[in-house]
Amino acid sequence: MVHKKYWIIIIITLIVNVVMLQWTIESFYGEKYDHVRLYTIIGVLSSIVCFFTYLKWRKKEYPK
Repeated sequence: MVHKKYWIIIIITLIVNVVMLQWTIESFYGEKYDHVRLYTIIGVLSSIVCFFTYLKWRKKEYPK
């Protein structure tokens, strides 16, 4: 059950990252540069959360 929690967090953060990438590109072409910065920051933070969640999952799944 613990492993499902990690996978749910990973999938949600990846979805957020894809949506933020799409919104960043649309804002850039629409010349709304203040939105570009906001969406980029949110995308980077979701990537960081996803990466650290993956590391925690790997540590739980494959103990030494």
